[in-house]
This record gives sequence, structure tokens and C-alpha cells, in this order.
Amino acid sequence: MASRKTSILEASARVIARRGVRGLRVEELAAEAGVSTALIYYHFKDRTGILRQTLEFINDRAERYTTEREPGAEPLGPREELEQTLLLELQDTVEVRENSTAWGELRASAVFDETLREDLARATLVWVQEVADLLGQVQPMSSAVALAGAAERLTALLEGLSTRWLSGCLPLAHARALMSEAVAAEVAHLAR
Repeated sequence: MASRKTSILEASARVIARRGVRGLRVEELAAEAGVSTALIYYHFKDRTGILRQTLEFINDRAERYTTEREPGAEPLGPREELEQTLLLELQDTVEVRENSTAWGELRASAVFDETLREDLARATLVWVQEVADLLGQVQPMSSAVALAGAAERLTALLEGLSTRWLSGCLPLAHARALMSEAVAAEVAHLAR
């Protein structure tokens, strides 16, 4: 059973995905989580604390669903691991839809909120570095600058494809195919 704090963070991700950061009201969050507003303030102190910890929660959840493998599954090669890690951000599950939508809402709000902007920039930097590390396993002779550039392009494309898919502008299968093509193109570019 999830802890109360985890339940609140799950509810916060749902509310942000559904109503946006500006639509996040502590009273609505308390109702969604089935707890009192006092308990929310106890765990998070203020609205900024809720947003910061929800961003961390979303990142941790994405890390889990993009890296966990079935027990006993054959290990993936570096290229397959890179592609699978990125494609798992484009799957039609409640968790991924909610995470991707909440991430987009947090990113949009960061335009106007400097504190949130700094937290989001740090989280994005970590994600880009993780993808650069995976690319480095595929193309170990590539420079750090080249790997970082490829990772920036892939993660930015993934965010854009996710937004188009979630908003109904792009079928999921096509978004996944475009992501796979981009991985192939970046790996080929690094090989030059």
C-alpha cells in the first residue's frame, strides 16, 4: 500500500495533468488524494513544495517505467536499450499519459515561474545526461559534446512527439516510428 505522501504525489500528478499547474488548488488536491489540506501542508509546506516534489515524483516514475525489465528477460544491447528507453515514453498507459501531460504542464508553467524553471532545468539536464550516457554506450568513440547534442535533440523530439500524440495530432504508432528513425539518424551521425 502506498504511503500517504505517495498518494498525495500521485493525486498531484493527476490534477496537474488534468487541470494544469495554475489549476492546482490544495483543496482539490486534498479531495483527489482523500486527505486533509493540513496533511498536504504538513508534508509539502506550500504550493511550491508540492510542485517540486511532484516533479521529482514524475521523474522517478518515468525512470522506473523506462528502465525496469521483465525478470529473466534477455539483456538488451546498447542500441536496443537506448531505443527502448525512449520508446517507453510513448506508450498508451495511464501512467505514461499522466506523466507526459503533467511534465508538459510543468514545462509550460516554468516559463512564468523562475523557481519551477530552475527545478525543471535540473531535471531536464539529468534526463539529457542519461540519454547521452546511453548514446555513449552505442558510440563510445563520440565526444561528450556530440553525445550531449544528440541527446538534446532526441529528448526535445520526444517531448514534441509526446505532446502531438497526447493532443490527438499524431497517431501513437507514427510517433514511435518517428522516434525510432531519429534514434537511427543520431546514431549514424555519431558514427561519422
